[in-house]
Amino acid sequence: MRLEDVKNTVLISQLGGDGELVKQIQFLLTKYGYLDPPVDGKFGPASNWALTEFAYRKGMSIGLGLTPQLAEALLDTKHETLPALAKSGTWFDKVIDYMVAKEYWICRHPEATNIVYLEGVDPDGKSNNNKPNQFNDLRVVFSVNAGGAPVFTVWEGTTEPGLFWTMNPMSSKGAARIAFNQYKSWSVGTHHPGKASAHEALVQVEPILVYRDLNKDFKRQGDQTEFGLFAINQHWGYNAPKDDLGQTSAGCLVGRTKAGHLEFMSMIKSDPRYLANSTYRFMTTVLPGKEVLS
Repeated sequence: MRLEDVKNTVLISQLGGDGELVKQIQFLLTKYGYLDPPVDGKFGPASNWALTEFAYRKGMSIGLGLTPQLAEALLDTKHETLPALAKSGTWFDKVIDYMVAKEYWICRHPEATNIVYLEGVDPDGKSNNNKPNQFNDLRVVFSVNAGGAPVFTVWEGTTEPGLFWTMNPMSSKGAARIAFNQYKSWSVGTHHPGKASAHEALVQVEPILVYRDLNKDFKRQGDQTEFGLFAINQHWGYNAPKDDLGQTSAGCLVGRTKAGHLEFMSMIKSDPRYLANSTYRFMTTVLPGKEVLS
């Protein structure tokens, strides 16, 4: 079935049995800025939340199910319910412009969060020389307000392995350096479970692409790539000094300070998609700062 065919109410409990219909609903909710891709045909908690929010903003409810009226509203692509992206008047507008140009997905619901890492960027939004073994990258969480403008918080961080793990890689293929892209690959969990250093973090649960720095030159160019699960988590940096990563990162996405990381985790755990599903997979976008800001 397709939305065009909905003449009678379809109970929400029955939606999961129609993969074609669910995929169409998901595609539209993604287009409207509610539901992160990819479309999978499974009507889970995040899809339920997104459809509920869409219906609410149309003055409807999914309490009765997918009604013909709600189906018609979903098909109405000319009257979106979330604001179009707008300028904030800050340097971060360049980040949004870059993401849009690359067709990276942005959740436009004002209560939802978007996670971005900017390599080689200072907290004031200016690019730096991205010197190896330093916390000179940015971890960012942003939302889109009722006017469509981004509201963002930044922390010092790193997207790269430090000197120690580059010279002493965990893999014979070389230290892992994440490829610039957007990935839906992390869930709330524990970094270093069972160890004294254990703490709550975003842990990798789906494959990502990395470059293997076999020649130990701290660069991606010319390196072999590998796609898989590498325990590349988003954790804290143990309050290490800004100019020395020490052993804090073997390729993970790291926020330098404990306090900043706790703030980061608090923000993303307030996301309604996580509240609807504690195993929700967070999307994260890793970007080349110099290219973004040029």
